[in-house]
Amino acid sequence: MELSQIRSQWNQVLDALEAKNRIAWLAYFDARLSSYENGVLTLDFSDSRKFATSHEYQETRPNLKSDLLSAIEDVLKIKVELIEK
Repeated sequence: MELSQIRSQWNQVLDALEAKNRIAWLAYFDARLSSYENGVLTLDFSDSRKFATSHEYQETRPNLKSDLLSAIEDVLKIKVELIEK
């Protein structure tokens, strides 16, 4: 799978995540898909850091990562490793 294919279905991934866990959706909805290589999906949160602290979920995301990984697997039918920057 290519990054462009993931991007084209990312809204469906986020919709599935929101249905599972709205808090996880809040923590991940503003991530930018930075790269996808060798099964590793890199999410970039630098844009979200431009907002007030209410948009910063860096401390919370590790606890919610499994729900995002599950939504990615359900929608895209792939398993990925996530890296956040």
